[in-house]
Amino acid sequence: MIRKAQTQDLGDLVHMARTAFLQAFTAGNKPENVSAYLEEAFTPSQLETELSNPASTFFVAEDGDEIVGYLKVNQTPAQTDIHDPESLEISRLYVLEEHLGSGLGKKLLDTAIDFGKQNGKKYLWLGVWEHNARAIRFYEKNGLRIFGSHPFPFGDEIQTDHLMRIDF
Repeated sequence: MIRKAQTQDLGDLVHMARTAFLQAFTAGNKPENVSAYLEEAFTPSQLETELSNPASTFFVAEDGDEIVGYLKVNQTPAQTDIHDPESLEISRLYVLEEHLGSGLGKKLLDTAIDFGKQNGKKYLWLGVWEHNARAIRFYEKNGLRIFGSHPFPFGDEIQTDHLMRIDF
């Protein structure tokens, strides 16, 4: 089941977000950079601030009473890069490793597209790490195309994210 996240989901959301991030980004990155980013982006206070931002919306995917995936979408002014009022940004889309390949990622992506259409947006965009081949294939398979790139500060490195989009 996918539903909008509530304030009472904060503890479970933090745990799931940290776990999924570690699963997705530990390989190929310096441990100190992964740790630094976790402490910057996935703390209870940071996620509480993001949850309370009216320009951001979180959706959680549950298996029973456990959060196994989540989606964060941003409208302007919360967007990280483009800041186009006709667009919706997927800021995060994560699924726990044991649920990869189950169709849950596609359901979360579809949730974002539906949310964008319901809010009068013309397209959806996101940034994906250039070395995350699995995610890039997933997004391409679902109709998104690379249209640019942007720098992504990660610990003591500046990585590159591909910018991908799909028009509605």
